[in-house]
Amino acid sequence: MLSQTTEYALRAIVFLSDHPEQAHTAEKIAAETKVPVGYLAKIMQGLAKTGLVTSQRGLYGGFTMAKDPKTLTVYEIVQSVDPIIRIERCPMEFAEHGLELCPLHRTVDNAMGAAEAIFKRTTVASLLNQPQANKPLCRFPRRVTTPAE
Repeated sequence: MLSQTTEYALRAIVFLSDHPEQAHTAEKIAAETKVPVGYLAKIMQGLAKTGLVTSQRGLYGGFTMAKDPKTLTVYEIVQSVDPIIRIERCPMEFAEHGLELCPLHRTVDNAMGAAEAIFKRTTVASLLNQPQANKPLCRFPRRVTTPAE
């Protein structure tokens, strides 16, 4: 449902939000998020244009977050990269459908609406601060111990 570009943008935003202490180059972000650097550089430029990140050239340049992860939602990131498009009328333009969607397109639109609702209520900070969960983009999953150990 999400494009590869959106997935990569989400990874980059999560990485920057988890490492706010300094600016990070596209090369560093690409290596940490496992995204091809050329592709990531274009994504980062787009995120800078939409105001989600800032970019600075020069010796200590790179990308930093422009928005607070506590208020930045997954929905905002998705919409800035590859917006979710809801189905408002028959994509096949059948006149007999009028304003009503057929069961197929109503189901697809309902699924997109459900995803949209989850994305709107999920902040980047909440992704980074879930107790008992693996940290996003971690190199090693958190090992769950059982009472017998």
